[in-house]
Amino acid sequence: MNFLASKSIRVISVLLILQAAAFYGLARTEPRRTVDPLANFPREFAGWNMINEGVVEKEVMEILKADEVITRWYARPDRQAASLFIAYFTTQRTGKTPHSPKNCLPGSGWVPLISDRVLIRIPSRGEPLETNRYVVAHGEDRSLVLYWYQTHHRTVASEYKAKIYTVLDSLRYNRSDTAVVKVTIPMRDGNLERATELATSFVVSFFDQLAPYFPS
Repeated sequence: MNFLASKSIRVISVLLILQAAAFYGLARTEPRRTVDPLANFPREFAGWNMINEGVVEKEVMEILKADEVITRWYARPDRQAASLFIAYFTTQRTGKTPHSPKNCLPGSGWVPLISDRVLIRIPSRGEPLETNRYVVAHGEDRSLVLYWYQTHHRTVASEYKAKIYTVLDSLRYNRSDTAVVKVTIPMRDGNLERATELATSFVVSFFDQLAPYFPS
């Protein structure tokens, strides 16, 4: 009875039932939509310039199962740096779903110290962009992580909401494509406010340029 009384268990159970209905009972082939590949994402914008482009190892890609991935470091003239990671999934019907960064970070040796949400005001949007914010530690190192889930017409911070919208979009639009966008800022001085301000500025500088890389 305690098991059934758990709100989290009830929510997860409903999600699994809805996913089963959407992905299997009503399974249809999703049309492939041609867009600009993520590899063409700008290497410079609003004073930020790419200084390094990482390569995701084959073993990691086999676990991630994303269709497209970019992982880059950008820097400003004042030597402030930020990491940008984007993983795009053309469909989730075949079991390929975004891995939540909050679950992946501990596996990489990073320990979460702070977990909350941050609203970022994007000039072109009518409502703020809601993002997950994590402060993580690896030994003496500290980093600030912001991430969210994004489709052609929606941004979501909550993993639960992202799954619900995936089911609804599958039923209504016959599509389940999505992306996870993650920004990481090294906290060399341990100043959370300063790191959040830098991360927010970085997100504002590139956010409007994401749209062409997600099918409409």
